[in-house]
Amino acid sequence: FCTPCLQECLKPKKPVCGVCRSTLSPGSRALDLEKQIETTETTCNGCNKKMYLSKMRSHAASCSKYQSYIMEGVKAVTKEPLHSTRSFPNRFTFPCPYCSEKNFDQEGLVEHCKALHSMDAKQVVCPICASMPWGDPNYRSANFMEHLQRRHRFSYDTFVDYDADEDDMMAQVLMRSLRDK
Repeated sequence: FCTPCLQECLKPKKPVCGVCRSTLSPGSRALDLEKQIETTETTCNGCNKKMYLSKMRSHAASCSKYQSYIMEGVKAVTKEPLHSTRSFPNRFTFPCPYCSEKNFDQEGLVEHCKALHSMDAKQVVCPICASMPWGDPNYRSANFMEHLQRRHRFSYDTFVDYDADEDDMMAQVLMRSLRDK
């Protein structure tokens, strides 16, 4: 994993594994993995020197041939100019709208609010909905706890294509409904 992707997995209050998305336990070390890294030999792709995986990171930092090898790979995949950077809202972590504690994933926000704010009647903006393309960042839910439990029992990322044009999708659905009678 690259560092930014790994940091996204570790950012929520309940960090998850980057491969299987299971919850990670803080402080527990993968001793079998550490042993495997200490005993597995590899070859540097730059200078062809053999070493253990555990030594590869420090070697790569000082091996000019390895750094050239990496830059050749980067040049090979960046033939087109980079697309203009659009501002994408953060849809992975959210602040609590009651106490402003940060970095909750959707499930963590629901659990946090159930545990600490279940009796709070203050009308607040749902940070999950506000991050969605259709979300209104000014809409205050009359009953936020009920909203959370009804609306956010699953992650929208599983079901939504954020780049799709909603009007085009609606037109396609209408056309198919007329055709499939």
